[in-house]
Parts: sequence; structure tokens; C-alpha cells
Amino acid sequence: MIRYSVIGTSWITKSFISGAALCKDLLLDGVYSRSLQKGEEFAKEVGAKRAFTCFEELLKSDTELVYVASPNVCHYEQCKSLLNNGKHVLCEKPATITAKELEELCELANKKGLVYFEAIMYMHSPARKALKDAVAKIGNIRSATFDFSQLSSKYKALVKGELPNIFNPEMKTGALNDLGIYCVYPAVDLFGEPEMIIPTQHFLSTGADGCGSAVFKYSDKLVTITYSKVGQSRGVSQIFGDSGTIAIGSISQTDNISLYDNEGNETVLVPDIDKKYHMGNEAQSAVEFIKNPNSELLKECQQMNLKVLRCMEKMRI
Repeated sequence: MIRYSVIGTSWITKSFISGAALCKDLLLDGVYSRSLQKGEEFAKEVGAKRAFTCFEELLKSDTELVYVASPNVCHYEQCKSLLNNGKHVLCEKPATITAKELEELCELANKKGLVYFEAIMYMHSPARKALKDAVAKIGNIRSATFDFSQLSSKYKALVKGELPNIFNPEMKTGALNDLGIYCVYPAVDLFGEPEMIIPTQHFLSTGADGCGSAVFKYSDKLVTITYSKVGQSRGVSQIFGDSGTIAIGSISQTDNISLYDNEGNETVLVPDIDKKYHMGNEAQSAVEFIKNPNSELLKECQQMNLKVLRCMEKMRI
């Protein structure tokens, strides 16, 4: 049994714990929060044995794996400390802000024989293979559109003049890091790193990006990426081939996927899937990677994360 702890007490942490409960090899050990009251309340709610309010206590504990869901600005330093203290690490996206930081932490983990990778649902979903198989069936692909536009639950607070973390540039948050990353993953995974990226972003009064877009230019196709935290999409992401079209209802969860032939006939490839199963896939990957640190999928995840971060650096203006 692998004992794991979590950093953070938000809804995403709760979602991960629900998914991890599906893995028989994982046992929830502790919760780290700067607030003792919040940490103890959250630990009681999710069934953790203990609450850490001192980061050093977590580092010195016998917990083996740590799921990091702190503000983005904390990811690099926290993950580095965890790795240096012998902990396996699964970090929420973006695992780091720069490709250089990611390379450093991957090298550190590999040197110490530890597991370190980004918690991104796309890379650990069986739907990834279904999507790749479908891409091979729709003929020549000349364009695709990937969109993740979701009105933030914190937007009303922003309008009132407050400064939620998600709209605070000092926290290294914003629309690209929070949502746009989900669009970059399938673009890079399906088509590779582009020859050119043409980005544009709209910045809010706080200095954070509220929405943006980018065109990934390849020798034979254009992939358009759009993302927003200040508006709600009601459409789908699509990949256009001359023999058919793939529609993706949720680009973040890679589900609700259908293939249409040129006559409009639909074949459902991936149905709607409860998010806990997507999070469970990430948790199960962590278990498998810990059992086999030389896993090819772990190396692939780290390399894909690196490619995505290189693209995201070019998307920031």
C-alpha cells in the first residue's frame, strides 16, 4: 500500500481523492494546509489520518507520494523540496511555469529514482488512444479547433473589485495556464510541435490573461486554440479531415467524442465519463510508475509536458 498526502484543500484536491479511492494500492495519509482549522476540517471530510500545517513536517513524514494542488507559483519550489526529501510527486497542471524548471525537476527525480509528473487527465485517459485511432480514419487533416472557455466561478468576485488567486498574475495563474493548457496537449500529441505559433491574449485590469487564442501553423495544417475564463463555451472542439470530422465535447476530460462521416452519420467513440474516473486514471498511473520507475509512459508524459510548456512559453505575449 502506498501512503499519499495532498497539498491543498480545494475542489480539485477533493476530486483527486475521489479518483484515488478507486485505486486499491493507495491510502490517503495526510493533508497539508497553512490553516490548521481548514486542514483539520478537510482531513476529517476526506478521511485523511492527519493534517500538516508545517511543510517541514510533511517533508519529514513517512508519506510516500504527494499530490500537489497549491497555487501555480508554489509548484516548482514545493515539488523540488519534496523530491529532495525522497517523495514521489504528482503535480497539478501546470507542473511548472517554464520548460527549464520542468527539465530540472525531471532530472532531479530521475537521479533520485523518484516519480515526478504532471496531473493532466489527457495523458492518462484510455480516450487518448481512441482519439488517435479516429484521427487516422478521417483522411487528410488541414485544420482543427480546440476550445476551452469556461466562465470562472471567481469572476463575480473580480467584477466586485476583489482579487481571487486565479486572476492574480503573481500567482502565475490566468486563462492560458488554467484552461489553455488542455488545448495544447492534444494539439502537440496529435500533430507535434508546430513550425510557428501566432498568439494573442486579452489581459484583465489585474494583469492576468482573461482569454486568448493561438494559431499553431504546420506545413500542412492550421490548428486554432481558444481559451477563456471570462465567458462560457456552448460548442465543441473539432478536427476536420476530408473524409470525416471528429467532435470533442470536453477537451479537458477528452470525452463526449464522436466521429462523423461526410454524410453526417455519427459514431460515438467516447461517452460522457464521470470526472472521478479521469482523476482515478492519474492516480493509477502514479501507482504504476512507482512500481516501475523506468516506465515508458512516465518518460512519454515528461517529454510531452516539456513540449507543451515550450509551446505555452511561445503563446505568452
